[in-house]
Amino acid sequence: MTVKPLGERLLIKPIKEEEKGEGGIVLPDSAKEKPQKAEVIAIGNKVEDLDVKVGDKVIFSKYAGTEIKIDEEDYIIIDSSDILAKIE
Repeated sequence: MTVKPLGERLLIKPIKEEEKGEGGIVLPDSAKEKPQKAEVIAIGNKVEDLDVKVGDKVIFSKYAGTEIKIDEEDYIIIDSSDILAKIE
């Protein structure tokens, strides 16, 4: 399935980082905070002033966007104003 965000929205895929606690214990997803780093998958047609392109890594607002599942993968549709920084 292909999803094309509309207007000033982006489709991003959260980057899940495996975290280990003290003693090397891997923490389950339920014990971790939501990731704030993501890869840009698609860009809406009215995103103009944002200096990102498909494939860029970004940092976004903690509780922004709408989470969706496409082909068993988690994605977020987010407003361009919720993108805080580009990771280089």
